[in-house]
Amino acid sequence: MSVVPADVLPGGALAADERGADGAAELGPRARLWPSLAAVYRAQLSRARVARIPLLFVATFQSVGIMILMRGVVDGGGEARAVVAGSSVLVVAFVALNLLAQYFGQLRASGGLDHYATLPVPPAAVVLGAAGAYASFTVPGTVVTAVFGCLLFGLPLTHLWVLAAVIPLAGAALAGLGAALGLLAPRPELATLLGQLGMSAALLLGVLPAERMPEVVRLARDLLPSTYGVEAFARTFAERPDWAFVLGDLAVCAVVGVISLAVATWAYRRAAVR
Repeated sequence: MSVVPADVLPGGALAADERGADGAAELGPRARLWPSLAAVYRAQLSRARVARIPLLFVATFQSVGIMILMRGVVDGGGEARAVVAGSSVLVVAFVALNLLAQYFGQLRASGGLDHYATLPVPPAAVVLGAAGAYASFTVPGTVVTAVFGCLLFGLPLTHLWVLAAVIPLAGAALAGLGAALGLLAPRPELATLLGQLGMSAALLLGVLPAERMPEVVRLARDLLPSTYGVEAFARTFAERPDWAFVLGDLAVCAVVGVISLAVATWAYRRAAVR
């Protein structure tokens, strides 16, 4: 008759060690959304600070140059408001749409998504954190562009505070679109191309006065998320702004931002499992 050592029986020493090893192998609970979002935002902000500042200067210089060129074409009034508002939001489009599309395209191609997939971080935190960090870089350039444009075209500076709503809402809509383009593009070169095309659309459809556009182009303009940020900002230059329309345009930006960020989160999940 064989004798079984007592330490391998249930409750023995070896059994306790095995249970301890099994318990150690279990993964902990996934991190919550908001702490994860804050951590990703800080990491992206510190990583991109040095590399993106020169590009932000380029975006601001580009918008200022466009306004100087348009100064010889636009007389004033509603057209001047459209040029200043469109040039200001163009800074947001350059960073939040163009650069973010390139970033996620390169991240997917280099296998960087695999690093985030190993972390107990919700996909929404990765997308929102990166989008928020890139959108944050647009604040100085947008403010400088708006102030310069107002001085150049003789527009009032009274309601520039509305940029505190225009920048995050238009930035969220454009950042979600840029992230989705970068994550869905099969190659990083295509992500770069799509980001450039999106920024060009924001330039042509946002800066040029809508009154001078054909009807077909106006319909395309209504499909661009940044258009509603431009309209909201341009309406504040009136002597008596219609705040109901301003709030309506900002609400459209907010809705489009939620949808585009949700699509970007879905695209991140889709790209991370491949």
